[in-house]
Amino acid sequence: MAEEKIHGTEGPVDSLGSVDKVQQALRDCRYLADVPLATSIFLALSLQRPLLLEGEAGVGKTEVAKALSRMMGRRLIRLQCYEGLDLANAVYEWDYSRQLLHIRLQEATGRARAKGEGQIQGQVPGIETLRRELFGPEFLLRRPLLEAIDPAADHPGGAPILLIDELDRADEEFEAFLLEVLSDFQITLPELGTIVAQEPPVVILTSNRTRELHDALRRRCLYQWIDYPDFDKEYEIVRSLAPGADQELSRQVVTFVQDLRREDLFKRPGVAETLDWVAALGALNARELSPQVVEATLGVLLKYQDDIEQVRRDGVEELLASSGKGGE
Repeated sequence: MAEEKIHGTEGPVDSLGSVDKVQQALRDCRYLADVPLATSIFLALSLQRPLLLEGEAGVGKTEVAKALSRMMGRRLIRLQCYEGLDLANAVYEWDYSRQLLHIRLQEATGRARAKGEGQIQGQVPGIETLRRELFGPEFLLRRPLLEAIDPAADHPGGAPILLIDELDRADEEFEAFLLEVLSDFQITLPELGTIVAQEPPVVILTSNRTRELHDALRRRCLYQWIDYPDFDKEYEIVRSLAPGADQELSRQVVTFVQDLRREDLFKRPGVAETLDWVAALGALNARELSPQVVEATLGVLLKYQDDIEQVRRDGVEELLASSGKGGE
């Protein structure tokens, strides 16, 4: 189970009685949410509805769940989706090796008692008793979805934040399984029956739209699209998350990235790449953008060779000039 333990200092959700308070609480956790996003988060918390976030990679969808975990002081449980994800990795499975060991121990105990006392009846568990033992909590391996619906007793502090990340990478069959979880906050297991959440978790789903999600899933969620930020917001994000970076260099970086996103690229850089670039330039002790520095660090911003070659063909100096840094 993929679990991230993030401990917050903010008060309970009851104290977040308005969109403005949610927006400010997120800002206190260093996440800058605009009014539409803060409104969607407020409604998801108030109505206890899952929130589906879509947008390009690197725009801060996953960070919403992390910020909520810090803001609410709740445990974050993350399910990273991928092609072929099944129930054994997402919901539960049985500890087969321990079950087999338990069976053999029972067999050994029965043989020992039979030899020593000449009787087995009433001393070795019957078939039904053994079955209940084998399929009991002791042998159950909880995966993220089950842990979110039915948290273990050793994790107090309210219902967790469940992040179902990059759902578009999972198969449609798994998406269909989620319908019960998202609509009723319950999971039905063949061996244990239906498990209903005593307190519904806060559910955040993200998608990069590598494929379209089914309408049935969308209807069970509130929806919000997260776009690339404008200059002012991205600059504020950089100043918030990289306060030690040179202000003028940060301004140049954000301007360059904003212009770069207007190019016809296969994968435009996200906010995550902007922050990585600021950190890389700081490690190189760069004080301003120059063609040489940009050329040497394009691999921090762009992740496909075709995009890097295109930027070089178009000319880094021209891009810097259009960003107000050419020839300075």
